[in-house]
Amino acid sequence: MSQHPHQHQPVLTLGPSPAEARLAAILLHGRGASAEDILGLAHELAIPDIAFLAPQAADNAWYPYSFLTNIDQNEPYLTSAVQVIEGLIAQLGEQGVPPERIALMGFSQGACLTLEFAARHARRYAAIAAFSGGVIGPPGTPRDYAGSLDGTPAFLGCSDVDAHIPVDRVRESAEIYRRMGANVDERIYPGMGHTINKAEIEAVRLLLTAPRQFRTT
Repeated sequence: MSQHPHQHQPVLTLGPSPAEARLAAILLHGRGASAEDILGLAHELAIPDIAFLAPQAADNAWYPYSFLTNIDQNEPYLTSAVQVIEGLIAQLGEQGVPPERIALMGFSQGACLTLEFAARHARRYAAIAAFSGGVIGPPGTPRDYAGSLDGTPAFLGCSDVDAHIPVDRVRESAEIYRRMGANVDERIYPGMGHTINKAEIEAVRLLLTAPRQFRTT
């Protein structure tokens, strides 16, 4: 088995080039979905000055088992997925786009990966948006992430009865992010399915369009 199963997968893009964009956004698709699918979120957001990048997971899944499974069982896929994001952030940096101008976003398995990546790589981002997700690992996993998210706006939205994402894990993730210095908008929707609703789209659109001073150091 390759130690980097997601290597050499395509990355779909939408919008201006990163060098010309106000922000860049990395979009992470869910299990069984595709980069093309998650670009639908970019179309819904309809923000013309953002460069959207959507990497494709090998076999349409970032890791094989539930995000609540022992982390070792999801290796080497999880580490490979993390390396994909690291690589995209490095490429954006080479094009003059620092992390403060990069948003990380995902749905379902992609939301879990988004939250876990940013917690492991804490720093100021333009925004973090997790639609139906939580940090990765079984209950009781130590959450001794290092560093600070330094005021990063973070949106976490989910149903209270999601069949894949326990609401307690969403709440735990939001609390971890608050502790790490993120500015958290946590929204739990009663009775919603495993989906993204219009209110969530609008909330994240506001995060991505709100005037703010992006740091350059």
